[in-house]
Amino acid sequence: MGVLSPQFGSLIPTAQPVTLSSNYLNFNDAGGNDFSQQYLPEIYEAEVERYGNRTVGGFLRMVGAEMPMMSDQVVWSEQNRLHISYDNCTVQATGGAQTGHRITIANQNGTTVQNVIAINDTIVVMDPADPAFTVKAIVYGVAATTIDAQPYTRAAVNDVDLARTGCKVFVYGSEFAKGVSGTGDGTNAIPAIEPQLSTFSNKPIIIRNRYAVSGSDTAQIGWVEVAGEDGTSGYLWYLKAEGETRMRFEDYLEMAMIEGELASSNAIAASFNTVGLTQFVNQSTAGTIGTEGLFAAINNGGNVLSGYAGTLQDFDSVLQLLDSQGAIEENMLFLDRKTELLFDNMLAQQNSYGAGGTSYGVFENSEDMALNLGFSGFRRGSYDFYKTSWKYLNDASLRGGSTNFVNGDNIDGVLVPAGTSTVYDQLLGTNIRRPFLHVRYRASQADDRRMKSWLTGSVGGAHTSALDAMEVNFLSERCLCTQARNNFVLFTA
Repeated sequence: MGVLSPQFGSLIPTAQPVTLSSNYLNFNDAGGNDFSQQYLPEIYEAEVERYGNRTVGGFLRMVGAEMPMMSDQVVWSEQNRLHISYDNCTVQATGGAQTGHRITIANQNGTTVQNVIAINDTIVVMDPADPAFTVKAIVYGVAATTIDAQPYTRAAVNDVDLARTGCKVFVYGSEFAKGVSGTGDGTNAIPAIEPQLSTFSNKPIIIRNRYAVSGSDTAQIGWVEVAGEDGTSGYLWYLKAEGETRMRFEDYLEMAMIEGELASSNAIAASFNTVGLTQFVNQSTAGTIGTEGLFAAINNGGNVLSGYAGTLQDFDSVLQLLDSQGAIEENMLFLDRKTELLFDNMLAQQNSYGAGGTSYGVFENSEDMALNLGFSGFRRGSYDFYKTSWKYLNDASLRGGSTNFVNGDNIDGVLVPAGTSTVYDQLLGTNIRRPFLHVRYRASQADDRRMKSWLTGSVGGAHTSALDAMEVNFLSERCLCTQARNNFVLFTA
């Protein structure tokens, strides 16, 4: 047959629909015969969800609340312990001052303390390193950091030659003789003890993000069928990228409250300006940059359990911590996968019965039913625990992304007390009830900064500048209040 004209490069059409070397288009043909000249690729409209639900937020919504505030700082006060007690005291050896009756009070947790034990108070002196050493005595002399006491059942509080250190002293009552006033010597009145409150504070940080698309790209329509993490589905154009930016920003709002840190010293705060962060030039003292997140708060006043091995004895040490603190009955455990399985294994070992020690199923222990090795809750002692997997600790791009952590840096989980706490609000001047974890965000009648978004540019309905693009701006200003942090437990590697 004759040769057709024109020809596409080196392609020669044929009369029959047969694929030949002379009429076949190669994807990588260097001669110019690429697929766009004849065949278009088959494109799937639907987006493949290869990572499932990618958001990690929701933790704070489960355990806390969000409330507005109008200040640069939130301050609250928490009650201290009711009874008088001192740790790490030194009991003088026989032959020293007061021949073994003197007790010296050490600083408590690095803080200088003032003695409030009075004459005629009755005390118990214990040595944690020697359980057999328990002495009960009556106080006859006091000073700023010392107590002089006469034991009831021995010649001296410490009747050995070596001084005892690390002792605990607490008041259990008092004793006075008949017909005396004051403290028994007729000169001093019984002292009145003023309660001391522990004051905590935190400051909000401004969190921002931005998405931009040029005007030309908005005119090039390419629809993509998506299934959003929020449960919505349908078709999106360039706004798909904007939607993902928004979801990422919403995750940042929670992650910043969990991971936040305050500048720990004046030198560190001042260094922000020296490295080029000149926007912080007026913030050069400790605590003025950053915010205290959940992990930082627990490390600074909470309880940290390192190397949890998944045994019942290990977990009982957690109960001892809770007993020594607020003893809140209901608690929630948010764990990574490894620690969650340790808990499941620990609980399964307490329920081994049936053939060969195997526990079958959940329906009347039938071996024909499915075996359930997962537990969502349990009770130990006087406490109830509700267990769940925390996606933030499992996500490969976040806390779950590495196995090469330095010891103590990897977070395995956190125990959060349920319910609310009563604290004194400095602004309201009254006691208020708040969830132990809650977020405070800046808001007033003029501006609500909980979650702001606005458009700038000249595309997509915004006509605010000559920029040939649409910019979507996101902003929030917030901080986390971790109240009664002494009831929280952080599980670390």
